[in-house]
Formats: sequence, C-alpha cells, structure tokens
Amino acid sequence: MKASWNNIVIAESDDTVLVEGNYYFPESTLRKEYVTFSNHKTSCAWKGQASYSSLLINGEMLTDAVWYYPDPKPEADMVRGRVAFGNAIKVA
Repeated sequence: MKASWNNIVIAESDDTVLVEGNYYFPESTLRKEYVTFSNHKTSCAWKGQASYSSLLINGEMLTDAVWYYPDPKPEADMVRGRVAFGNAIKVA
C-alpha cells in the first residue's frame, strides 16, 4: 500500500493494519523528510491518546495529517509503532 499527497509518496508498505477504516503503516516507512511538528492530540476511548504530525511538502503544509498512538491501550496494541493518515492523504 502507498500513502500519498499531491502525488508524493509519504509512506509505502505491504505490512499495514486496518483499524476502523484507517490503514496503519509501520512508522519506519513514513518519509521523515516531509514530517513536521504538531502539538495536536486527541483521545480515543479504546485506543488511548493520539499524537499528530503535520506534513510539509514543496512548501505546502498539511496540518495534523498523520497520527499515531505512542502508548496505546492494551486492546489497541496492533497500532503501536504505526501511523495513520487523514482524509487528504490518498491510501491505495
């Protein structure tokens, strides 16, 4: 599977996990040169607290486009060490 924005691949892996309609890629497959800081956080009742990153590609910023669970709850351990993407990111 590939995750891309504006025809730029930001992650690619055959090892994805589908959870609640979102594909979670291994964090190591995320192209770090496009990742930038975000202090946004959300909470999921069964997964725990999500942290976010933004993307900066060719001078364009996509805020809070990537999320991950640094310390997921035990029942959501399948997302540990993985990242998922917001709706603006094409995953196919």
